[in-house]
Amino acid sequence: MQGLQQFIAFAQTARHGGFAAAAREQGVAPSTLAKAVARLEAALGVKLFHRTTRQVTLTPDGERLFERCQRVLAEVESLQAEASGSRLAPAGVLRIDLPVFYGKRFVMPLLAQVMRQYPALHLDIRLTDAQVDLVRDGVDLAVRIGQLRDSTLVARRVDQQGLVLCASAGYLKLRGAPRKVEDLSAHDAVVFRLPSTGRDRPWQFRQRGVMLDFLPQAHMRVNETEGLLEALKLGCGVCQVPDLLVRDELLRGELVELLPGLRPQSMPIHIVYPSSRLLPSRVKVVIDALQALRRRGADAADQA
Repeated sequence: MQGLQQFIAFAQTARHGGFAAAAREQGVAPSTLAKAVARLEAALGVKLFHRTTRQVTLTPDGERLFERCQRVLAEVESLQAEASGSRLAPAGVLRIDLPVFYGKRFVMPLLAQVMRQYPALHLDIRLTDAQVDLVRDGVDLAVRIGQLRDSTLVARRVDQQGLVLCASAGYLKLRGAPRKVEDLSAHDAVVFRLPSTGRDRPWQFRQRGVMLDFLPQAHMRVNETEGLLEALKLGCGVCQVPDLLVRDELLRGELVELLPGLRPQSMPIHIVYPSSRLLPSRVKVVIDALQALRRRGADAADQA
């Protein structure tokens, strides 16, 4: 059992990114966790953390061990719940990674309902359009838009997002509307700089059933989704943006969709989490709540 406590001390430290935060949740002194981790490192003969005065970060050996430990911790929590005779109410900190616009507009209202239902549950919400490594960064759950690259994660599709090419009515009055993809070279392009690579995101079209990537010459670059909307409304040029972002502006006629017959196929939206046979209750209740996104996605598909 003493060995198990050392693994738990290690996993909690990795999850919280430091001894102090992990100790607060466990109700012990930071030095207690630090000593437990040091004993584990000595027993295993590997270094699990890079330590500085401000934080600890996982070594490659630590990352591999943490991935395994998360499954063990989930089973321990489940056993505790079963032993109590009933399911424990979700509690503790859940770290969730969300795309900036989609997270604020659609996911956070659902998370607010969960927090009202389970007061002992605390959320650490990270809004970013860059994709993080869930295991390395200690993230319990993430929402991701587009095709998934990490096959080690469990994924549940809950929604979809289309892309629309548009510009402001004022811009089009001055510059005219493009009739085909080739006409776009004569227009001012507002492009999205991908946070993960720093590169411009190509515009995508579906022409006669074939996908076409078009990389415009950037007149303006923006690295945040809602900033693209502001640039469009200010008449800075033409941009391809998520349909969910500009739905209201298109309905009001403030923005105008261009080349609607060339819209690309909608991108899937998934909730993803590290593979685990048993999930902590705090993760389960959030996954259940986010199933409401599936209903929203089905309604959107019916209206398309």
